[in-house]
Amino acid sequence: MAKLNLMLLAVLIACSLGLVTSQHKARKLFSELEREQSRARELDVVYGQLQLEASTWGLHARVEKIAGSALGMRAPDPRRVRLVNPAQPAAETR
Repeated sequence: MAKLNLMLLAVLIACSLGLVTSQHKARKLFSELEREQSRARELDVVYGQLQLEASTWGLHARVEKIAGSALGMRAPDPRRVRLVNPAQPAAETR
């Protein structure tokens, strides 16, 4: 009977250590999960800011303003504009 009690005590201690180890690992993983979720939220905010910045840089009026002021570009005279149909060969215009 004493051997059985000692064996059961050893099994109980082993199971207890296994439980403590698994709980510790679960807590560490949960903490890491929360850190990563926080980082993901931060990255979402940065991504939203970058999207807003990209849309601002690509505004048509801004592009026209910079093209006119910095590069000296202007819209062509509508009488000089020719539309080209890609299905037909272009006629020479000289």
